[in-house]
Formats: sequence, structure tokens, C-alpha cells
Amino acid sequence: MTDWGVVFLGVIAGATLATAIVQVAVLVAAGRLASRVERAAADVQREVRPLIEHLDAIGRDARRASSLAAAQFERVDAMSADLADRVEWTLNSIQSAASGGVREGATMMAAFRAALSVVRGFRAGRARRGGEDDDALFI
Repeated sequence: MTDWGVVFLGVIAGATLATAIVQVAVLVAAGRLASRVERAAADVQREVRPLIEHLDAIGRDARRASSLAAAQFERVDAMSADLADRVEWTLNSIQSAASGGVREGATMMAAFRAALSVVRGFRAGRARRGGEDDDALFI
């Protein structure tokens, strides 16, 4: 072998050694990075878990509130239907009482007119009799 062959062989060996060192360094750095990522994921999971539990509690509360609101709306609906039925029954009662009252009022007015006509008849009869008596006395 020539001197140049040994030099090139030495250069190749040095380059191979440098590549191996770089590869080992990359593997060590990748291992450290993987452990950091694992710790970061554990930290995120530890930090996010209470938030998820809190959101779950909010969801349960919202579900409970919506079921209570639905029950209240059903009660209001039943009460408004009952109120509408009672108002309708009351208006029908008032209408029947008013129409009966109008009939009774018309009957009472007819009786009052008849009594008034009788009183007028008595007055007119007395006035006619009284006027004839006055003429007889005047002579």
C-alpha cells in the first residue's frame, strides 16, 4: 500500500468515527427528547384532568338544570291549560248568568211599565172624575 492509501484509509476511518459519534449523539438527544415529551405529556394530562372533570361536572349540572327546566315548563303548561279551562268555565257562567239576568231584567221592566201604566190609568181616571165634579159645582 502506498502512503496515500494509508492517508485515505485514515480519513475514511476518521469520517466513520465522526459519523458514529454524531449518530450516538443524535440517539442520546432523541432519548432525552422522548423522555421530555413523556414528562410533558404526563404534566399536560395531570393539568388537564381537573379541567376535564370540571367540564364533566358542568355537563352534569347543565343536564340536571335542563331536566328541571323541562319539568317546570310542563308544570307551567299544565297550569296555563287549567287556567284557560277555568277562565272559559267562568266566562260561560257569567254569560249564562248575564243572559238570565237580562231576561229577568226585561221581565221586571215589563212589570214596572205595567205598574206605571196602572198608576197613570188611576190618575187619568181620577182627573176625569175630578174635572166633572168641579164643573158641576161651578154652576
